[in-house]
Amino acid sequence: MLKYFLIPMVITMNIFAQHKELKTVDYVDLKKYAGLWYEIAKIPNRFQSQCIKATTAKYSLKENGEIEVINSCIDEDGQLDKTEGVARVVDKKSNAKLEVSFFSILGWRPIWGDYWIIGLDENYQWAIVGTPSRKYGWILARQSQLDKNTLEKIYFILREQGYNPQDFK
Repeated sequence: MLKYFLIPMVITMNIFAQHKELKTVDYVDLKKYAGLWYEIAKIPNRFQSQCIKATTAKYSLKENGEIEVINSCIDEDGQLDKTEGVARVVDKKSNAKLEVSFFSILGWRPIWGDYWIIGLDENYQWAIVGTPSRKYGWILARQSQLDKNTLEKIYFILREQGYNPQDFK
């Protein structure tokens, strides 16, 4: 009987969480954040639809304050698919709100997407990236796999932030 009471309560709590403002981590040390990250899971999206495995993101700090982004994966044909872009910090107090762009016309970048760090291991071993719309999300790690306890901690943060962990594939 308790099960039938708790399920609607959890659904209701998740709906309320989706309407709360997405909260970033307090601070990100960009030097520690830079480097190679493995995609553990993501909310499927059209701009990564060609990727079937081995998805990574490499971040490098540039002298002008921007961050070079190189995303790569193995596509359906077994070929390496690589995309280069740029990230910029939007909230310089926390460094946790960024924007990324993978589209350039003669050096001008008309399209930017939100990249908010909403969960981060104190040793920078895993990160959760989201967007205020909650349409996009990624779980990243320094290794290609995470243990069950770490994933449960990440799923808890996702639920608190209004995401459904089951949306991450």
